[in-house]
Amino acid sequence: MQDKCDRVNPQGIKTLMQKVPDPEHITRMSAVFQALQSDTRLKILFLLRQKEMCVCELEQALDVTQSAVSHGLRTLRQLDLVRVRREGKFTVYYIADEHVRTLIEMCLEHVEEKA
Repeated sequence: MQDKCDRVNPQGIKTLMQKVPDPEHITRMSAVFQALQSDTRLKILFLLRQKEMCVCELEQALDVTQSAVSHGLRTLRQLDLVRVRREGKFTVYYIADEHVRTLIEMCLEHVEEKA
């Protein structure tokens, strides 16, 4: 039989839980982290972090099929990590905002310091 944990403070736990995002935000955050589990999608973000690009540029840079690039971009767009605009006959993709840049840069810093 285990001894009762004397560290549990019910009021303190309740206060901590009030700072946890609501379930909808947790679900959306989880979807973002799931999207970042793909090497192709992460590479797309790192490329778009440097410059706006069309599908054909991403396809050549990543050496993957147009279908793979389009699929990755669709997922990133659905999560509002990248955005799109038309430039003549081209569709140009770019990082949605500075939050996305910061997210991937901080993740890179984290893994580089552990290397």
